[in-house]
Amino acid sequence: MSCPDGLRFAFGTLTAFPVEVSRWDRKAARAGMLCAPVAGAAVGVCAAAVGLFLLYMGAGPFLAAVASTAVPAVLTRGLHLDGLADTADGLGSGKPAADALRIMKQSDIGPFGVLALVFVLLAQVASLAQLYGASWTRGALAAVVAATAARLALTLAARTGVPAARPEGLGAAVAGVVPVRGAVLTTAVVLVAAAGAGALLGAYDIIRTSFAVAAAVGVAELLLGRCTRRFGGVTGDVFGALAETAATTTLVVLTLGP
Repeated sequence: MSCPDGLRFAFGTLTAFPVEVSRWDRKAARAGMLCAPVAGAAVGVCAAAVGLFLLYMGAGPFLAAVASTAVPAVLTRGLHLDGLADTADGLGSGKPAADALRIMKQSDIGPFGVLALVFVLLAQVASLAQLYGASWTRGALAAVVAATAARLALTLAARTGVPAARPEGLGAAVAGVVPVRGAVLTTAVVLVAAAGAGALLGAYDIIRTSFAVAAAVGVAELLLGRCTRRFGGVTGDVFGALAETAATTTLVVLTLGP
């Protein structure tokens, strides 16, 4: 499987960029999920560009933060946010796995889903507003790192040993396709890249940025473990919830410290 095929799969399934997926098999899925952080970085660059443009045109940090939060939602057709809401409803239902999965497939959003969306989006906007207010560069960097960490969480969730909860859907297509070694190497590459990006802001930010990615992965892994125990595996909705959880964790951590 070539790198271009993997990139096409990653961009074609994880973003709304006009990319045609030429292959839809396990090998393509493996390469695509290994390339997921690259797709995330592209989404983050777009989010940062819109935020910086608004700041350049005279808008305040809050409006720039709202725009930088909206862009990833648009570039994923809202699927990650929808997955977050559905997963929250499934986890909060207290029903057996089969019933919880049925609830997640329904088109409506329950109270747990609404609360999850409200608090996650508020946290993302508040964090980006603080970061843009401190420095345009800091806010833009945070948008890119958060989007990249969000897709890294998907790479890890697609590793060998994590089962699919259903026999169909995106979750089944990518569940278990990434070798553990590949997931670890991808994580290491993203951590090094995050540290390098943090170096643009100063020595302390090398640690803060890499720790933000590590924390995002850790929190996403906790949610992944909860979902696999609760639902019997992963679904497309769970992948969406993991992405939003990782992105939010990254942004919150980046606001901490001096």
